[in-house]
Amino acid sequence: MSSTQDGRHPFLDDLTVDAELVSSVLRGPVIGRDEIRAAVDAVGTFYALQTPTFVQTDDSRLVLEYEAVLTNGENLSAAVVVHRNADGSVPRVSVRMSPLGAVLTLAAHLRETLSKQFPESLFL
Repeated sequence: MSSTQDGRHPFLDDLTVDAELVSSVLRGPVIGRDEIRAAVDAVGTFYALQTPTFVQTDDSRLVLEYEAVLTNGENLSAAVVVHRNADGSVPRVSVRMSPLGAVLTLAAHLRETLSKQFPESLFL
Protein backbone atom coordinates (compact mmCIF):
# COMPACT_ATOMS: atom_id res chain seq x y z
CA MET A 1 0.00 0.00 0.00
CA SER A 2 1.22 3.46 -0.76
CA SER A 3 1.38 6.38 1.64
CA THR A 4 -1.71 8.25 2.74
CA GLN A 5 -2.34 11.92 2.00
CA ASP A 6 -0.46 12.96 5.16
CA GLY A 7 2.62 11.06 3.92
CA ARG A 8 2.31 8.20 6.43
CA HIS A 9 2.13 4.60 5.30
CA PRO A 10 -0.97 2.75 6.58
CA PHE A 11 1.22 0.54 8.80
CA LEU A 12 4.97 0.67 8.05
CA ASP A 13 5.54 3.85 10.06
CA ASP A 14 4.02 2.23 13.17
CA LEU A 15 5.71 -1.19 13.21
CA THR A 16 7.16 -2.38 16.50
CA VAL A 17 10.84 -3.37 16.51
CA ASP A 18 9.89 -7.06 16.66
CA ALA A 19 6.81 -6.89 14.40
CA GLU A 20 5.81 -9.94 12.35
CA LEU A 21 4.64 -10.10 8.72
CA VAL A 22 2.99 -13.25 7.37
CA SER A 23 2.01 -13.56 3.74
CA SER A 24 0.84 -16.00 1.09
CA VAL A 25 4.01 -15.27 -0.89
CA LEU A 26 6.35 -16.50 1.86
CA ARG A 27 6.85 -19.80 3.70
CA GLY A 28 7.28 -18.18 7.10
CA PRO A 29 7.12 -14.88 8.94
CA VAL A 30 9.35 -11.88 8.39
CA ILE A 31 10.33 -10.52 11.79
CA GLY A 32 11.50 -6.96 12.48
CA ARG A 33 10.62 -3.44 11.39
CA ASP A 34 13.46 -3.04 8.88
CA GLU A 35 12.98 -6.53 7.46
CA ILE A 36 9.25 -5.98 6.93
CA ARG A 37 9.89 -2.64 5.24
CA ALA A 38 12.38 -4.34 2.89
CA ALA A 39 9.85 -7.05 2.00
CA VAL A 40 7.00 -4.58 1.43
CA ASP A 41 9.23 -2.30 -0.63
CA ALA A 42 10.33 -5.28 -2.78
CA VAL A 43 6.71 -6.24 -3.44
CA GLY A 44 5.94 -2.65 -4.44
CA THR A 45 8.62 -2.70 -7.13
CA PHE A 46 6.73 -5.47 -8.91
CA TYR A 47 3.41 -3.58 -9.03
CA ALA A 48 2.63 -1.65 -12.19
CA LEU A 49 -0.67 -0.49 -10.66
CA GLN A 50 -2.29 -0.74 -7.24
CA THR A 51 -5.91 0.24 -6.52
CA PRO A 52 -7.38 0.20 -2.99
CA THR A 53 -10.88 -1.35 -2.98
CA PHE A 54 -11.77 -1.48 0.74
CA VAL A 55 -10.56 0.07 3.99
CA GLN A 56 -12.14 -0.57 7.40
CA THR A 57 -10.82 0.19 10.87
CA ASP A 58 -12.00 -0.93 14.27
CA ASP A 59 -10.31 -0.50 17.65
CA SER A 60 -7.41 -2.85 17.07
CA ARG A 61 -7.47 -3.80 13.39
CA LEU A 62 -7.18 -2.18 10.01
CA VAL A 63 -8.35 -4.17 7.01
CA LEU A 64 -7.15 -3.08 3.57
CA GLU A 65 -8.08 -4.75 0.31
CA TYR A 66 -6.61 -3.87 -3.04
CA GLU A 67 -6.28 -4.98 -6.63
CA ALA A 68 -2.91 -4.81 -8.34
CA VAL A 69 -1.42 -5.41 -11.76
CA LEU A 70 2.06 -6.90 -11.71
CA THR A 71 4.73 -5.55 -14.04
CA ASN A 72 4.28 -8.68 -16.18
CA GLY A 73 0.56 -7.89 -16.62
CA GLU A 74 -0.86 -10.46 -14.17
CA ASN A 75 -3.74 -9.37 -11.91
CA LEU A 76 -3.53 -9.82 -8.15
CA SER A 77 -5.99 -9.36 -5.29
CA ALA A 78 -4.83 -8.80 -1.71
CA ALA A 79 -6.29 -8.47 1.76
CA VAL A 80 -4.12 -6.95 4.48
CA VAL A 81 -4.99 -7.20 8.17
CA VAL A 82 -2.99 -4.85 10.39
CA HIS A 83 -3.13 -5.58 14.13
CA ARG A 84 -2.63 -2.54 16.37
CA ASN A 85 -1.75 -2.28 20.03
CA ALA A 86 -3.60 0.20 22.27
CA ASP A 87 -0.79 2.75 21.70
CA GLY A 88 -1.23 2.50 17.90
CA SER A 89 1.92 0.47 17.30
CA VAL A 90 1.73 -2.49 14.91
CA PRO A 91 3.01 -5.88 16.11
CA ARG A 92 1.57 -8.02 13.30
CA VAL A 93 0.56 -7.73 9.65
CA SER A 94 -1.05 -10.49 7.62
CA VAL A 95 -1.25 -10.33 3.82
CA ARG A 96 -3.27 -12.82 1.80
CA MET A 97 -3.05 -12.75 -1.99
CA SER A 98 -4.62 -14.55 -4.95
CA PRO A 99 -4.82 -16.02 -7.58
CA LEU A 100 -2.13 -18.66 -7.21
CA GLY A 101 -0.39 -17.86 -10.51
CA ALA A 102 0.19 -14.24 -9.52
CA VAL A 103 1.21 -15.31 -6.00
CA LEU A 104 3.86 -17.64 -7.41
CA THR A 105 5.11 -14.96 -9.80
CA LEU A 106 5.39 -12.47 -6.95
CA ALA A 107 7.06 -15.08 -4.73
CA ALA A 108 9.70 -15.71 -7.42
CA HIS A 109 10.31 -11.96 -7.68
CA LEU A 110 10.80 -11.76 -3.91
CA ARG A 111 13.26 -14.66 -4.01
CA GLU A 112 15.30 -12.87 -6.71
CA THR A 113 15.17 -9.53 -4.90
CA LEU A 114 15.68 -10.60 -1.29
CA SER A 115 17.62 -13.89 -1.42
CA LYS A 116 20.83 -12.26 -0.14
CA GLN A 117 19.00 -10.52 2.71
CA PHE A 118 16.73 -13.32 4.01
CA PRO A 119 17.19 -17.06 4.62
CA GLU A 120 16.45 -19.41 1.70
CA SER A 121 13.87 -21.24 3.81
CA LEU A 122 11.61 -18.16 3.77
CA PHE A 123 10.91 -18.34 0.02
CA LEU A 124 8.42 -20.48 -1.89
